[in-house]
Amino acid sequence: MSETLEWSDLAGWYDAKQGDDGDLWHRELIDPGLLSVLGEVRGLDLLDLACGNGYLARRLARRGARVVGVDSSAPIVALAEARERREPLGIRYHVSDAGSIPQLVDGSLDAVYSNMALMDMPDLVGPFREVARVLRPGGRFVASICHPCFDVPGAGSWLWERKEFVTTVSRRVGKYRVPFETATPWIVPDHAPFSTRSYHRPLSGYVRELARAGLAVTAMEEPDGSETFRAASPQGEGIHEVPLHLVFEARKLLAPHP
Repeated sequence: MSETLEWSDLAGWYDAKQGDDGDLWHRELIDPGLLSVLGEVRGLDLLDLACGNGYLARRLARRGARVVGVDSSAPIVALAEARERREPLGIRYHVSDAGSIPQLVDGSLDAVYSNMALMDMPDLVGPFREVARVLRPGGRFVASICHPCFDVPGAGSWLWERKEFVTTVSRRVGKYRVPFETATPWIVPDHAPFSTRSYHRPLSGYVRELARAGLAVTAMEEPDGSETFRAASPQGEGIHEVPLHLVFEARKLLAPHP
């Protein structure tokens, strides 16, 4: 059984994995969908929620955005700050839990984005409340997540079938409706196998908590990746048929949903 590690234990590995461009899955599958929904950012005030090593914050700062990065892992924020010192882009970083960001004032941001992090948070009430608090009226929250309908940890798998010389791919999913905590396994070169904590929630759970925070879903995409991704990843053909990731946009309402 693999050891369960906290993200703060993995800062060096994660920084090396993502670098300045993101790994294959982020670069060719996840990030293009998130950036497409986020759209033009020049002149906007943005928050990178759970920013990791800040590679996406740096990309958007280079596009003319004013970016603040927040992450609960002090070691990964230190690495992001070191990159900022080497190449100043005006990005400010803070160590803070997503459910309480006292460094940011109410209504100060045009958009908040979170890239593949919400599934690792044990609670969404606080983070969504903080997102709504720091957004200006009409501001947008854009997030990428593991697709809760098709990528259920420990209860989803690919089915490859061959009939009459034709191969088809489908996805088997169970345990969808009930939220639960689980351990996501990682196998990486030159490192003993390990796991990180993650939290499955049905899609309705995300939408319900967004509404309670005063955020209304206004866009949704299911990335299938570039041709480069589909050629390089063993799961590329399957993801072209059944999405494992979801990108959504939610806008701040004038008043929270009752």
